[in-house]
Amino acid sequence: MSSKDGARIERDSLGERELPPDVYYGIQTLRASENFRVSGLHNHPYLIDAYASIKEAAALTNMEVGWLDETKGKVIVRAAREIREGRFRDQFIVDRFQAGAGTSMNMNVNEVIANRALELLGEPRGSYDIISPNDHVNMAQSTNDTFPTAMHLSVHRMTRELVEVLRSLADSFARKGVEFRDVIKTGRTHLQDAMPVTLGGEFKAYGLALERVAGEMEDRSEKLLDLPLGGTATGTGINTHPDYRSKVLKHLSEIWGIPLRANPSPHEAMQSTTRIVAVSSSYKELAVELGRISNDLRLLSSGPTSGFSEITLPAVQPGSSIMPGKVNPVLPECMNMICFVIIGNDVAITQAAGAGQLELNVMMPI
Repeated sequence: MSSKDGARIERDSLGERELPPDVYYGIQTLRASENFRVSGLHNHPYLIDAYASIKEAAALTNMEVGWLDETKGKVIVRAAREIREGRFRDQFIVDRFQAGAGTSMNMNVNEVIANRALELLGEPRGSYDIISPNDHVNMAQSTNDTFPTAMHLSVHRMTRELVEVLRSLADSFARKGVEFRDVIKTGRTHLQDAMPVTLGGEFKAYGLALERVAGEMEDRSEKLLDLPLGGTATGTGINTHPDYRSKVLKHLSEIWGIPLRANPSPHEAMQSTTRIVAVSSSYKELAVELGRISNDLRLLSSGPTSGFSEITLPAVQPGSSIMPGKVNPVLPECMNMICFVIIGNDVAITQAAGAGQLELNVMMPI
């Protein structure tokens, strides 16, 4: 339904609202964007991609079991794929700090897919009697099983990419270890002179520490591939076809190109978020190691006349507004600050994981 000025009018259980005619999101997304004006940060693209892949797998499964009309299902699949290709990013407007459990995020995805699917059919956006965000796009799903699934998939993807970069950094330290293996220097404990060491030995140790953390991150992230998808609202699988869970995970595995597993107990996976806590803890471990290494680099490069002055860091910018020629270790300093934030994030994630109640942890969006 359209108003005189061309705006789209949508209705829900709370009433009706006008939306700009050119947007793909709907009334529930609009309400959420107004309710949660908190950070100005929208949901991470990896989370959006993961959610779209779930909608695609669900539509394929519901068509396969005969629950979803193929005409509707095919355009839902196409719309979801377009989102995974990076289209419609500006339509995901819900703040990262939102209603508990991620319902606002789920409905944002449902509405964008529904309206794009309607457009592909040549129908006006908002014609939810033809394709509904809830009845068709969200068929056999709940926020309560889809959000943790999307969260697991997106964090796994992010961690896998980070591990690759981290191993490259570890290799760089290892190469420096070889380069500096004959450079003998004073070892220090308690910041006091101790027995001699080699500079190469110090750098080799940095690389070994980072390689160890990379392995731990990889191992912990693999546990995220146990998914609660198919558990729907409370882990029982209500409102799904008997074969839905096995089939939807098969389709989702094909989309992601990795073997995904059904958690033996969706109920447990929706109550407990400690798999995410374990991965977050490995991020904290990395922050501790990188922060420590950054501190060492700052100390070793201190000077040049009254500090350690044992290494020289690249000069990337002037270091003072009052002392000409001064150069500061700005990159290690920046890394220290990043590490402090990551450690703080781990505390927030731990608190959120412990705030779950009964059948669901509603703090998952954090």
